[in-house]
Amino acid sequence: MSSEIVVERGWLAPDLAEEHPGLGLLSCGSAIASASAEPGVRARLESLADRLRGARALELRREPVPAAYRVFYRHIGIDPDVTRTPVEREVLERLLHGGLRSRGRIADARALAVLETGVAVDALDEVALAGALGLRPAARGERLGAGAGARPLRPGRIVVADGERALYELFGALPEGVAPHRRTRSLRLVAVQVPGVPSIHVEEALWIVREALGH
Repeated sequence: MSSEIVVERGWLAPDLAEEHPGLGLLSCGSAIASASAEPGVRARLESLADRLRGARALELRREPVPAAYRVFYRHIGIDPDVTRTPVEREVLERLLHGGLRSRGRIADARALAVLETGVAVDALDEVALAGALGLRPAARGERLGAGAGARPLRPGRIVVADGERALYELFGALPEGVAPHRRTRSLRLVAVQVPGVPSIHVEEALWIVREALGH
């Protein structure tokens, strides 16, 4: 791995640390010069797609890292057969469309990382963040987003948060104001380490995305 990458370990609410030993959040900064898909990343995705055929794709969920995320989904009340883990969503995309379609530089980089490591990486607009990131339960009455579009969070639901607010639900979509946009040039890459997954896999996923973004 590149010596230039600085991986930061986020904070964790004490009750989550007690309930889920081994849970963690790792992140690093990254620049992005363009939203356009990068040809080298596309070629790597096409090579991966060629290997994800039939039985190999169906067996993926039983490999150690994807299996650990499935187990953790169940522990926090998410049915992985209904709400698929990120790696399973990418594999399903390949099976349904006969390949992996380009969805832009950031999405392609994230797809490459999750298919190679089993670990999903979120890309946040660094400018939108205030302070260190971490994991905590949502508070009663807390809302996600701002203004009329803000929606209530279920109390106790695990959220990724900064020093001021809940940013998004764990394994959920990024809301407007947190997700990168076409003028974003500085990213914060975030990956969740679940129990049973070694840190090296999570760090590798972050490194793959950062490298694929051309940093």
